[in-house]
Amino acid sequence: MPNIKSAIKRVKTSEARNAQNTMTKSAMRTAVKKVEAAVTLNDAAAAKEALVAAASKLDKAAAKGLIHKNAAARKKSRLMQKINSL
Repeated sequence: MPNIKSAIKRVKTSEARNAQNTMTKSAMRTAVKKVEAAVTLNDAAAAKEALVAAASKLDKAAAKGLIHKNAAARKKSRLMQKINSL
């Protein structure tokens, strides 16, 4: 544990940010899995609804720097290809 006041604050803020980032990334992955689950069940309506939520989560994660913007675009593109194949 650091002794300097500013270093102590950095530890606290980095832990808080790490928790927030972990939660956001987990929610993003869950949203993507919901789309994939709907696609495997051949439920086009549910898949399209889930895609809207997943695309939003992917965009937010990319904007926050949790994933690269091209990675977000690639994931959205692949999800849309799966839905269009239904």
